[in-house]
Amino acid sequence: MPERDTGTMRVLRRLEDGNPSARLRAALAVGTTPDPRFVDRLVERCAIEAEFHVREMLTWALTRHPSSMTVPKLVDELRSERAQARSQALHTLSKIGDRQAWPAITRALLTDADDEVARSAWRAAVALVPEGEEPGLAAVLATQLGRGERATRLSLSRALIALGEVVTPILRAATTDPDPRVRQHASATERLSRDPDAGFEFAVEEAKRIAALGTTGQEG
Repeated sequence: MPERDTGTMRVLRRLEDGNPSARLRAALAVGTTPDPRFVDRLVERCAIEAEFHVREMLTWALTRHPSSMTVPKLVDELRSERAQARSQALHTLSKIGDRQAWPAITRALLTDADDEVARSAWRAAVALVPEGEEPGLAAVLATQLGRGERATRLSLSRALIALGEVVTPILRAATTDPDPRVRQHASATERLSRDPDAGFEFAVEEAKRIAALGTTGQEG
């Protein structure tokens, strides 16, 4: 046990190493040989890790541990004042896929002022939503139409499309919203759902063209 404890402490120290490659290797080692003693440090590190690839490896390492241990700690992180802590916890919950976390995906997170947190919440919500809850989730997501730059709008479109047919009437209603950004985003999402291969940029440009012509573009 003393030798094992020494090895554990060595790995935990490497998670704090100034070299991102060393932190990446440490996270890989933790995931390769899961140990309950790593969970708290992994969650803590997710909240502050600057390197994307290291964060992804930390998430992978957490998914290698029992969800009964990780999910409650990740849910606690959703109340953090640190945006990265909330965002990464949501991302990890979406990867774990344990629907017991669903009640923690609140409207406040789905409408979080931080775009990265909101995007992570949308992905997590789509991954965890129980059967029958999709219409309510779609209604909340629709309140974010027109928000942010391209990456944010595309994330929302993908989340809405993933919910299936329940979003059709919601998007149709949004195409008549007083806000032109909402109308354009809703139209682009409709078109992307019908023709995923066309791509988001094409859908946006087509929505702009139709708006300029003053027509909904719906076939009679």
